[in-house]
Amino acid sequence: MSPELIALMGTAAGLGFLHTLIGPDHYLPFIVIAKARNWSRGKTAIITFLCGLGHVLSSVVLGMVGIAAGLSLEWLVSTESNRGDIAAWLLTAFGLLYCIWGLRQAWLNKPHTHRHVHSAGNEHEHEHTHNHNHAHPHDQGKTNITPWILFTIFVFGPCEPLIPLLMFPAAAESFWSVTAVATVFSVVTIGMMMTIVLAASFGLSFMRFKKLERFSHALAGGLILMCGVAIHLGL
Repeated sequence: MSPELIALMGTAAGLGFLHTLIGPDHYLPFIVIAKARNWSRGKTAIITFLCGLGHVLSSVVLGMVGIAAGLSLEWLVSTESNRGDIAAWLLTAFGLLYCIWGLRQAWLNKPHTHRHVHSAGNEHEHEHTHNHNHAHPHDQGKTNITPWILFTIFVFGPCEPLIPLLMFPAAAESFWSVTAVATVFSVVTIGMMMTIVLAASFGLSFMRFKKLERFSHALAGGLILMCGVAIHLGL
């Protein structure tokens, strides 16, 4: 293994770490959706892993095809930029629609009072909500499309530094150098996504928001919407 390849692999690990850490769109959607939909940590981990895999593989495949076909770096960078714009719009639209749906759910779950009059003449009242966050037996056969939407968004989402900073320089070494660099970047990126998501989900599992719980879907959608807007603004 040449010193150049070792340096590239080290750079790939560092960029994978920073690329994920400074991009909240890599983990915030999973954290807030998992909390709002009461996903188990196992389900959260699987969905995060699959979305992360789709995220990195789409860029890896594009880069390898481009290098094999002799496409210019400018073309590949432009294609990645266009994919990033699509992913940002998809994330924004998903956040907006999920927020609207969440507000509707919150309205349907609005607490209301029931008055009970007993035969002895005494009466009492109690507050009641129709909580739709828990699963009903007749809902078990329904398909939840939220993970599929997240997966689609992340497949369009590019790994911006991967092709220009890593795969093209590695191509000067060999095909195996490209593979090694892409593998290191992918493992670190997915590992960081899962670490942040699971750590945050574990911390949130001890928190109770009481009256805000019926707004959990709306809040999740709002935060995802803000993520998408931040990407458009280049923040």
